[in-house]
Amino acid sequence: MEVEKIIQTKVNMPLPSRTAIHLSLVCQSVKERMNLAMESMDTTLQHFNVLRILRGQKGSPINLSGINSRMVTKMSNTSRIVDKLMKKGQVERTLCPNNRREVEIRITDKGLRDLEQMSVIVHQTEQAIFKNFEKEDLVQLNQLLDKF
Repeated sequence: MEVEKIIQTKVNMPLPSRTAIHLSLVCQSVKERMNLAMESMDTTLQHFNVLRILRGQKGSPINLSGINSRMVTKMSNTSRIVDKLMKKGQVERTLCPNNRREVEIRITDKGLRDLEQMSVIVHQTEQAIFKNFEKEDLVQLNQLLDKF
């Protein structure tokens, strides 16, 4: 990805500026490709993320704030995402027996099956995104990103 070509400049940018722009462009490209993959499953990355969080609970319930704290992209519309997943039959919501103001959320069997199909598509998309990278490249990239 040639930053200068994409942003159409001939100016020699300071390295930190170029790096920040480069990271932004790469991030946007990855998001676009992942979103396109999710569209083929009639879902979004946020829905996929919520379903993965719920699967990780291994049948135990979790409340909205617990889901939101684990989201890759923190957002205030977690409740709306859960509503949409409920309409699709992928999650169920019950009142907490200890605190009636709190709602517990669990993934359904349908949600688990759908998530399995989504995971295949996500894996294929990730493989395509990083096809030009060797394993060692990805390890090094992750080590560099961990410095944030």
